[in-house]
Amino acid sequence: MELTNEQLIAIVEQALREDLDDGDVTTNSIIDEYAAGAGVITAKAAGVISGLDIAAVVFYNLDPGTELLHHVVEGTRVNPGDEIIRLNGRLRALLSGERTALNFLMRLSGIATATSKFVEKLEGTDCRILDTRKTTPGLRLLEKRAVAAGGGDNHRIGLYDMILIKENHIAAAGSIEKAVAAAIDYNATTAILNLAIEVETRNLEEVRQAARLKIDRIMLDNFTVAEAAAAVKEIRAINPELEIEASGNMTLDTVRAYAETGVDYISVGSITHSAPALDLSMTISPL
Repeated sequence: MELTNEQLIAIVEQALREDLDDGDVTTNSIIDEYAAGAGVITAKAAGVISGLDIAAVVFYNLDPGTELLHHVVEGTRVNPGDEIIRLNGRLRALLSGERTALNFLMRLSGIATATSKFVEKLEGTDCRILDTRKTTPGLRLLEKRAVAAGGGDNHRIGLYDMILIKENHIAAAGSIEKAVAAAIDYNATTAILNLAIEVETRNLEEVRQAARLKIDRIMLDNFTVAEAAAAVKEIRAINPELEIEASGNMTLDTVRAYAETGVDYISVGSITHSAPALDLSMTISPL
C-alpha cells in the first residue's frame, strides 16, 4: 500500500507537534545549531521491519539536509544487532527526532512481526491472513502497509471500499435477505459500482441463508473449529465460488486449525490493535 509524500509529511508533522511544541528545550540548550551528527538505528530483537520511509521523513522534516547512508528494505527480517538505518545530519535534528522516528518504526515493525507469525502458521495451506479496521486512528494506512510487509493481506481500507453487512446492519434491515437486497440495489444505482458484498454470519442457519444470495464472501464470526468446518462444507455445496472468511479471537494456537477447515481467509484484529512493539534503539554521535 503506497502513501504519498504529502500523506507521510502530514502524519509526521502531527507527531512532531505533539512532541516538540515550541522546541526541544534540552537539545537546543546543549547542542550548537550547526553541529553535525551521525545516527544508527539497530534491532534489539528479531522481527520484520516496516515504516522506514516515515522514520526518514521525521529527520528530513527537522533537517532537509539529512543524508540517508543505508537502510534495509520494507519487510526485511532482522535479528538483534542488525543495522536498520544509518544517516547523517544536524545533531539537533537527530536528537529531537529520535523518539518520534523510533515510535513509528517500533509500532509498525511490531505489526509486521505479529503478522508474519500468523502467516507462518498457515504455511502449506491456501488460506490468507487478513487485517481489520481495528487500527490506530490516523495511522491506518501505515498499519495496513505493515500487515502487508509481514506477509498478510489487507481487508477493506475503510467503510467506503467494500459492503460488509454485519450483525447490527442485519438487525436494522430486518433480515439478511433484506440487507443484501438493499446492498445490491445500492451497487446498481450509485456511481460506485460493483463493490464486493460480504455478510457476517453467527450460526449455520445464517450461513445457509447468506450462501444462497448474490454475495461475494461469507464471514464466519466466532465459530468454533468444528462449526467452521461444517459451515465450509455447506457453503461449498451451495455455492463453490463464494469466498469464506473466519473471524473472531484468533490466536497463534488456533489459527492453523481454522485454516485447515478450508476457509479462504482468516481475519485477525490483534495484529494491529495488540501487536507488541519491536524493540529497536538509536545511537547518536557528533561528527
